[in-house]
Amino acid sequence: MVTTLNGNFPPPPAQTATATSPALAFEEITTGDAHRAVIYGPGGIGKTTLGCMAPGPVAFIDLDDSLGRLRSQLETQGLLDGVRRVPGVENWQGLRDTVNHPGWDDYRTIVIDSLTKAEEMAVAHTLEYVPHEKGYKIASIEDYGYGSGLTHVFETFLPLLADLDRHCRQGRNVVLVCHECTNTVPNPAGEDWLRYEPRLQSPKSGKSSIRLRVKEWADHVLFYGYDVVAKDGKASGSGSRTLYPSERPECMAKSRVHLNPITDPNECWPTLFR
Repeated sequence: MVTTLNGNFPPPPAQTATATSPALAFEEITTGDAHRAVIYGPGGIGKTTLGCMAPGPVAFIDLDDSLGRLRSQLETQGLLDGVRRVPGVENWQGLRDTVNHPGWDDYRTIVIDSLTKAEEMAVAHTLEYVPHEKGYKIASIEDYGYGSGLTHVFETFLPLLADLDRHCRQGRNVVLVCHECTNTVPNPAGEDWLRYEPRLQSPKSGKSSIRLRVKEWADHVLFYGYDVVAKDGKASGSGSRTLYPSERPECMAKSRVHLNPITDPNECWPTLFR
């Protein structure tokens, strides 16, 4: 390998466009695209309301049919006028068709509530349209054979993230609401432990894990949990809640811009979406 006298590598040769490839280009780092966020936590803690608080106008794909029950609450909080429900999404193909349909220009944030329900739609779509390798239709994911069903669901699900990326590149934030589950974390350095994670498909091998792929994809994975103090095997709390945007022993989380817990939900999006 050739170096200059001072030990530095020489500049690369100039690139020229060819019939099959354009000229190589470089540009300065600029402000990023819109944000991709995942919220998860126990039922009833306020995940849907938090989604409605995202920068508006908000287009809300309400797969869990939550908004109707929260209407008076959203009105009291002054959120009703800034949120519009996207009707008619009944299955996986309908979800993808809706996300890819033109007409989103007036909206600043898209919320899907919940991604857990969307995954169930992806499972149903897989069973309907992906036959067994021998050609016959099956009734259960397990009937594909060991590991094959999870792989098929994973491959069905992934294009949705690409669909949502296109919205982010056009300047729209994406907020995905998930239910929670507990999972045992393998620990090569000692004993395994239990923590909260989004309730999405995630086999122990990590292969075909929708949960891990969504975590990689997102700019922010937020665990929304109640503040609980445990002593002598008993738990107590006042009902206060905290959003965790960084990894902790008790929860999966991440953020590209903020690491400290957020105790005021009104500060969530101004803190993260900057």
